[in-house]
Amino acid sequence: MSKLKVVSEKSLTNNSRIVGLLAQLEKINNESAESDAARYVTSKILHLVQSQEKTRREMTAKGSTGMEVLLSTLENTKDLQTTLNILSILVELVSAGGGRRASFLVTKGGSQILLQLLMNASKECPPNEELMVQIHSILAKIGPKDKKFGVKARINGALNITLNLIKQYLQNHRLVLPCLQLLRVYSANSVNSVSLGKNGVVELMFKIIGPFSKKNSGLMKVALDTLAALLKSKTNARRAVDRGYVQVLLTIYVDWHRHDNRHRNMLIRKGILQSLKSVTNIKLGRKAFIDANGMKILYHTSQECLAVRTLDPLVNTSSLIMRKCFPKNRLPLPTIKSSFHFQLPVIPVAGPVAQLYSLPPEVDDVVDESDDNDDTDLEAENETENEDDLDQNFKNDDIETDINKLKPQQEPGRTIEELKMYEHLFPELVDDFQDYDLISKEPKPLAFEGKVRGPIVVPTAGEEEAAGNSGSLRKGVVMKANVSPKGDEGDKKPTFMDLEGEDIKDNGRTLQQQLGDQNRTFSSAHGLNNDIVKALDRITLQNVPSQTAPGFTAGMKKDYSLPLTVVACTKACPHMATCGNLLFEGRTVQLGKLCCTGVETEDDEDTESTSSVEQASVEVAEGPTLHDSDLYIEIVKNTKSVAEYSEVAYPDYFGHVPPPFKEPILERPYGVQRTKIAQDIERLIHQSDIIDRVIYDLDDPNYTIPEEGDILKFNSKFESGNLRKVIQIRKNEYDLILNSDINSNHYHQWFYFEVSGMRPGVAYRFNIINCEKSNSQFNYGMQPLMYSVQEALNARPWWTRVGTDICYYKNHFSRSSVAAGGQKGKSYYTITFTVNFPHKDDVCYFAYHYPYTYSTLQMHLQKLESGHNPQQIYFRKAVLCETLSGNSCPLVTITAMPESNYYEHICQFRNRPYVFLSARVHPGETNASWVMKGTLEYLMSNNPTAQSLRECYIFKIVPMLNPDGVINGNHRCSLSGEDLNRQWQSPNPDLHPTIYHAKGLLQYLAAVKRLPLVYCDYHGHSRKKNVFMYGCSIKETVWHTSDSAASCDVVEDMGYRTLPKILSHIAPAFCMSSCSFVVEKSKESTARVVVWREIGVQRSYTMESTLCGCDQGKYKGLQIGTRELEEMGAKFCVGLLRLKRLTSPLEYSMSSSLLDFENDLIESSCKVTSPTTYVLDEDEPRFLEEVDYSAESNDELDIELAENADYEPSTQEEVLSDSE
Repeated sequence: MSKLKVVSEKSLTNNSRIVGLLAQLEKINNESAESDAARYVTSKILHLVQSQEKTRREMTAKGSTGMEVLLSTLENTKDLQTTLNILSILVELVSAGGGRRASFLVTKGGSQILLQLLMNASKECPPNEELMVQIHSILAKIGPKDKKFGVKARINGALNITLNLIKQYLQNHRLVLPCLQLLRVYSANSVNSVSLGKNGVVELMFKIIGPFSKKNSGLMKVALDTLAALLKSKTNARRAVDRGYVQVLLTIYVDWHRHDNRHRNMLIRKGILQSLKSVTNIKLGRKAFIDANGMKILYHTSQECLAVRTLDPLVNTSSLIMRKCFPKNRLPLPTIKSSFHFQLPVIPVAGPVAQLYSLPPEVDDVVDESDDNDDTDLEAENETENEDDLDQNFKNDDIETDINKLKPQQEPGRTIEELKMYEHLFPELVDDFQDYDLISKEPKPLAFEGKVRGPIVVPTAGEEEAAGNSGSLRKGVVMKANVSPKGDEGDKKPTFMDLEGEDIKDNGRTLQQQLGDQNRTFSSAHGLNNDIVKALDRITLQNVPSQTAPGFTAGMKKDYSLPLTVVACTKACPHMATCGNLLFEGRTVQLGKLCCTGVETEDDEDTESTSSVEQASVEVAEGPTLHDSDLYIEIVKNTKSVAEYSEVAYPDYFGHVPPPFKEPILERPYGVQRTKIAQDIERLIHQSDIIDRVIYDLDDPNYTIPEEGDILKFNSKFESGNLRKVIQIRKNEYDLILNSDINSNHYHQWFYFEVSGMRPGVAYRFNIINCEKSNSQFNYGMQPLMYSVQEALNARPWWTRVGTDICYYKNHFSRSSVAAGGQKGKSYYTITFTVNFPHKDDVCYFAYHYPYTYSTLQMHLQKLESGHNPQQIYFRKAVLCETLSGNSCPLVTITAMPESNYYEHICQFRNRPYVFLSARVHPGETNASWVMKGTLEYLMSNNPTAQSLRECYIFKIVPMLNPDGVINGNHRCSLSGEDLNRQWQSPNPDLHPTIYHAKGLLQYLAAVKRLPLVYCDYHGHSRKKNVFMYGCSIKETVWHTSDSAASCDVVEDMGYRTLPKILSHIAPAFCMSSCSFVVEKSKESTARVVVWREIGVQRSYTMESTLCGCDQGKYKGLQIGTRELEEMGAKFCVGLLRLKRLTSPLEYSMSSSLLDFENDLIESSCKVTSPTTYVLDEDEPRFLEEVDYSAESNDELDIELAENADYEPSTQEEVLSDSE
């Protein structure tokens, strides 16, 4: 106890001492006492500050007046020693306390007082060296903390004082060092930078910096930092180029590189590079750099630095300079408009499509006439002084702030008479079911007509549990299926109906066990003999017995060793009987005719499975639940494409089943981006190594595929295909160019193409060189997808994530201002990936995401329609409208049949609330279709929950809002060249028929007072992980504008949050924290906002599914697959049922505990996030390697941001965004 007392007394003494000394000093100031007293007191304070951190803390603490007393004394004293004492005290305070204490000194007016002191001290001749050193040292520390420091220094005339001191005392390193440090701070202000440049500061810096020397390295380092800051001004950069300093910098760099063997002077070497980086921001600087052989010098020096990890900053900065100086190349295309032309019925009056049509044919739209940035700006001289604007909190101008605009105002838009055209699309509102034989109580089991078909599967992402050899599920039922009259023994084959509940446990099978099963199951599949290869040579669209459409004349494939044929299957596939265990763990699903084309298979050990189907002469059920290859071919013949495709891609014919293994998000190897960039730079340095040979070209109709055996062959002439041109760069490296959306000159992201002629064991590098987005999930572990026909024939028909050394970066191909929305000097981006093919002479397909074609949708809908039980499920497929190219846009209605045709039951049927769903307005977001498939399959399943759901709601579904875009391989637009999800405010019936009529359906429902309870539009998101929703809320939008008073006045039903909260609890891929309910101006014509604001649907959502994977929940660290996407679609349905229970719980006999849980769900608080469009926070973890996308002279902002974190796009880039 006594010890504590002593300590406290001691501290009290110290505190009292400093307080007392400061009080004395204040008294001396007020009384203008003699200087001796002030000198004595300040020396005592200095001693305390130097020896005790506690004293330093107290003097800069909140509420302390110590700093004011010191600054007041400094301002008033004439005594040199007192001044030096106070300056020493300030240096001690600022040096030890980091940025906070420097800011504290600035807030007390320190900058102005010290600058005035500098002015006074400079009038003495000669000036006092010690005084100048101290003043410059302290100003150099506090200057960066004062937003107006540059302006204050210029007004006070401090710039020339510091500059003249350096000129006069160039050999006095003790004085020059703090002067240079302050000069660097001055130069941060662009106007100061120009002013200093006119007074010879650039030339002065080159007197200080020079070849390798062990002396004065500190001075050299500061001089280089100052020079780099000065050269950011284009005026100074031009001056440096005119005096030949680019060559000097390169010579000095090489000298330091050679002599700095122990890498002790890395900061000096980096300083030289930073100066080069600044000077090459102008066109003249880049030309001087090229003329001085800068590319080769930096390439070779950076390659020599690769071995030493600590030199990475040098490699990265060298890489950035080389990319910036790499001469901009023209994209090797005749035009950036699509290879395919579609004449529009109406040309828009304004907008990008109108500009496209008004462009004279002789105009070169690939590059601008002067594509490198002309240095015609008087940048620094005219720059504003509002430096503090840069530091202000980011303000999102896109958030709607007008409350009147935010309030939903139901607008009929069209008269009741006009809307009556939609009556026929609502048969459920008029049907009296008198002609139906309805059975009230026991719904019949699912019946199949015609062929025996596989089960309708409720996707559960592998949650079923195997239950012994019988193949029955823990919560499943084995039932006999109806068979066609022709089937003789087909009725022995079981069909499974999944009656699983919402929460089935994982069966815990490991990846190794699954793969072990796979190897055992498929061991005999490798016995494929030449019969397959011969037989597979025969499928064309003409092969099918029915009449062939005149356009379909070319065969699917001609010369590959793995073509495809339709052969009637009369043999059983014993080795396939158990493959379902791999696809849907614990369930028997046959893959069918993939391996049934007359192959003699080896006897399998499992005789039971063989005997069970031994005598079957009916067709074996398909593996992919709704897939039917014959039906697919029939449907394709009626699908109209602009290019009149006559080929079918194998993956679409065979179908896809989810692989039986998990695919983790790829770890990015360290340094992969700079390695790829270095290889690109080698193209310029070693031009003789580049083959530069076109091997695929959609723009040249007479182009023939080269016959050499060692080059790859490419094809994209099939539904949803997108690949425009391929150029062989090196022996195993190819540049790929994607096609623009039709009637557009950009939107390059979706790709889907075929490759053949490969050799195994060879690493092939593919570079897609005309991407436009500023960032991509390819930088964060996403891989492209590959489908191997050999693997499919070996009973593994699935898309898998492939590729190594994947990255996405800005390249040296120039983007014209026409393509960049008026912005000059932009570049394209490259996706690069390397692939090793598993089989020789395989036929493989690559895609941006799991393909889902329009024909696939039509096939799935036909299978659902023919396979449902009409006494249990009310299913109607209608045509909403025809698209521009004459394809039908399907509209699906699903609900439960009425219990009987009694009046009460018909009333209950008609009065069910509507749920309106749509998907695939953006063709490149194929994941939206897989989610929709999950929803449709669930709604049509025999799951009791699904039956309850059908009894609760009438579902109106437009599963593909943009069929033409999907068919023709577009990424974003329809054939009108416009983003259909920006047309909902005023859709044109001639240009946007699907949107016009989908909106008409909703307007009709509003007119007949049947507003949907929920509207949801399914989308995909390429820059975020997980699945999440965007909704609409006035309160949250106003809250984001920081007008807290206004947000308090808004009264709003929080019901719009219920469904996302439910989904965050029941769907493993769903992430509530990524959801946003803010309404932005740029999104006011999207489906979500228009349906909310004009139609009046409170729960109007966009549901975004990642293209990459998840970083939370059960699927954390995994790339997303079709199983997880379909599961999300099913879970969305389960969420709707819970929403119904929560909105009308009295109708249901639910356990009280369940109700409590669901009520808690609504009340649980959730973080509100800002709209993703403008989130500036880092969305992804930082790499060990600095990721920098910039390669442009005018991208200094991009460079700075990219060095710190991946930045969000500009407004123009946002036009290319995928969010909605």
